[in-house]
Amino acid sequence: MSQFLIDNSWTLFLDRDGVINHEQVDGYVNTWDDFTFYAGVQEAIKIFAARFKYIIIITNQRGVGRGITQPENLQIVHQNMTKAMEAAGGRIDAIYFCTDVNKDSPNRKPQTGMALQAKQDFPDINFSKSIMVGNNFSDMEFGRGIGAATIFLPTTKKDVLVTDTKIDAIYPSLIDFAKSL
Repeated sequence: MSQFLIDNSWTLFLDRDGVINHEQVDGYVNTWDDFTFYAGVQEAIKIFAARFKYIIIITNQRGVGRGITQPENLQIVHQNMTKAMEAAGGRIDAIYFCTDVNKDSPNRKPQTGMALQAKQDFPDINFSKSIMVGNNFSDMEFGRGIGAATIFLPTTKKDVLVTDTKIDAIYPSLIDFAKSL
């Protein structure tokens, strides 16, 4: 990421499943028992906390909209995840999630509604001084939609081309990206 002069005025947007924690194959993270951090994530969040002004999670959570994941369990997952990151010396400034089932929802990635919510809550966010990290092309499209740089983690999709114009850089994991800063 040497092409970016990241300082404490930048915002880091992170997808959740497939970036912070392992995705459930053919399912959802329905409870805290289903949630498993990727190795090095808590260390990465600590590194990011020293570099970025805001660290914001942007996550589609269709399982809630489908009635598979209970809203209170999603809240418990987010509370426990945040506490674990804080205990490791990191922080999460906000979590935005979209439970809509409809792919055309203005808040569902790749649409940019969750970024607009973040900007409303944190008016000094500058999207051109932001990075979106994700493991899906919808994350990359979301990043492009707000004018952010994009980092792709091939945790669940291994056949990604480095030349894809939606992607600025590819790292094997969140900790690899953090250590590159």
